[in-house]
Amino acid sequence: MPQSDLPQRQATDALMLTGFWYRALPADRVGRGQLRQAMLLEVPLVIGRDRSGRAFALRDACPHRGMPLHCASFNGENLECAYHGWQFDAHNGQCQLIPSLTGDQNLQVDRIYAGSYACAEQDGFAWVYIPDPAPESAGYSKRGDPAEPAPQIEKFSDTYKLAYLTADMPVSIDHGIIGLMDPAHGPFVHQAWWWRSRHSIHEKKKNFEPIPNGFRMSAHTPSSNSAPYQLLRLYADADSITTTIDFVLPNLRREVIRAGKYWFSSLTTVTPITRHQCRIDVVAAWNMFRRFPLGAWLLKLVFSKFVEQDRRTMELQAEGLKHNPHLLLIDDADRPAKWYFQLKAAHLQAKRTGGEMKHPMSGPVTLKWRS
Repeated sequence: MPQSDLPQRQATDALMLTGFWYRALPADRVGRGQLRQAMLLEVPLVIGRDRSGRAFALRDACPHRGMPLHCASFNGENLECAYHGWQFDAHNGQCQLIPSLTGDQNLQVDRIYAGSYACAEQDGFAWVYIPDPAPESAGYSKRGDPAEPAPQIEKFSDTYKLAYLTADMPVSIDHGIIGLMDPAHGPFVHQAWWWRSRHSIHEKKKNFEPIPNGFRMSAHTPSSNSAPYQLLRLYADADSITTTIDFVLPNLRREVIRAGKYWFSSLTTVTPITRHQCRIDVVAAWNMFRRFPLGAWLLKLVFSKFVEQDRRTMELQAEGLKHNPHLLLIDDADRPAKWYFQLKAAHLQAKRTGGEMKHPMSGPVTLKWRS
């Protein structure tokens, strides 16, 4: 058998990509005047909300002696370190006061900054922009703002419902993401009488196309072996129902289902917490089933079941990954996983060279698998 026909071995590197927005935590977990801990890409953060309700993010360490700032006093405007009383502006991290200084000591307090990060709220989550690391000699300084706004769910009407789910996964960001885009595990991990079983497995063929920093499963009719597809036929003719799925670096999976004037849209992210832990956050918006009193509750129940099944599977997978085995990726079901690794490598190469990112896909591709 030619070497090119053999499954490809793939070792994940668990490298976390900087220079992107990441979901930090659900916005409803932070009230006005409150401080909450968060961890992104092994960076400890304190997330808060000022007296006007605006969210902010600082590195969870005072630049003086490293005291965690989530222990600080907060008056809705400035944080006061619990160790020596240094005060910092909540939004830009600029030092406002050092109580131990005497009148004849002329330290320029306003040139000292606690680590500050751009923070924005979108669709019920606080997002934080994690920039590329500064040179080690740079110290704490005023941050630069990101060029792009935080991602948001695509919406197609002014009236809609919104819900979210979140779950920790004991695997690296790479395993979390390729699990997210895996098209073949559904009949085995997500078996249910109201969804599908392994007896419903059949061959599928989907078209993919390159998009900036990612790839798209082109608009297609949803799988006929799932119960949600049957429900969608209450809203539109079978041939008019379409699904489009995008994956975009560093961790975004967008799905849009259209059924006439009705729609369902979701933005799922896999957020790197540490090199060996990630978190999946699913946020969905829709205008379907709005008149059905239990519609939102049922949808959240279904999603929570799915997320818990994935979480449990990755918990078991983590046992097998402890000794860093070589992994085999096959065509065509694992091609999206290969594209992810290639996109990640191309992005990092472009950063190193300062050149344009070379997309691993040269054009549209049709893939086939059974699920």
